[in-house]
Amino acid sequence: MAVNDTQPLISHLIELRKRLMYSLVSVLVVFLALVYFSNDIYQLISAPLLDKLPQGSNMSATDVASTFLTPIKLTIMVSVFASVPVILYQVWAFIAPALYKHERRLMLPLLVSSTVLFYLGMAFAYFVVFPLAFGFFVNTTPEGVNFIPDISKYFKFRNDAVYGVWGRI
Repeated sequence: MAVNDTQPLISHLIELRKRLMYSLVSVLVVFLALVYFSNDIYQLISAPLLDKLPQGSNMSATDVASTFLTPIKLTIMVSVFASVPVILYQVWAFIAPALYKHERRLMLPLLVSSTVLFYLGMAFAYFVVFPLAFGFFVNTTPEGVNFIPDISKYFKFRNDAVYGVWGRI
């Protein structure tokens, strides 16, 4: 569609719904592929904290369903994380028809760089920030206090740190 062409609001909403459905389906497909490995994903994501805990220490689960729900919630977050390229493409496919040709040329580098920077930021947090932060938290535990983090609170903290406001969803 050219820039001067107009569409009624309903056709824009239908297109938006289609793009949202593609994004949701991509997250669902990745989730279904990963749900079997949810406990392995939990182990991978919890490694920065577990490596800093004193020898013989473990995390705890204080909620009734947290041993089941926490790995599932984590798998959903990883599914969204893995689907970012598809989601960004769907955003691009929705807004591209409204842009001029010279504006579209600028968007490809932006789309690629935003995807790469998103993944680099996540890797930086996992490999650099979290080990330093968790080492600090464990080493500053007052005398006589057992540091036993709860799994659901750990993942809430991690999501808040990585995703900011979006981690609260």
